[in-house]
Amino acid sequence: MKERMEYFAIGLVVGVVAGIVAGILFAPNSGAKTRRRLAGEAMRAAEIARNVADRAERAAVALGGRVEHYLGRDEEVAWRKVGEIREAVQRYTRAQATS
Repeated sequence: MKERMEYFAIGLVVGVVAGIVAGILFAPNSGAKTRRRLAGEAMRAAEIARNVADRAERAAVALGGRVEHYLGRDEEVAWRKVGEIREAVQRYTRAQATS
């Protein structure tokens, strides 16, 4: 078992080294050109991420406004009901006092 693991590790290292050498030898572009291309791709990815973040922020603000609006309405309705209950209790109390 130990011998198999050693052969596997040796094969893995040889494979990685061979892959790196083959990649360097058969690369279609020079290193500088590849780095420029990767930098451009990174800039495009960053721009896309910024756009997605901006859209998410706008959506969160809009959703937050809607939630506040609906919660505000519920709060208004609740306070109106409290006022109605308070008036009903006062009318009941006055009716009981006059009877």
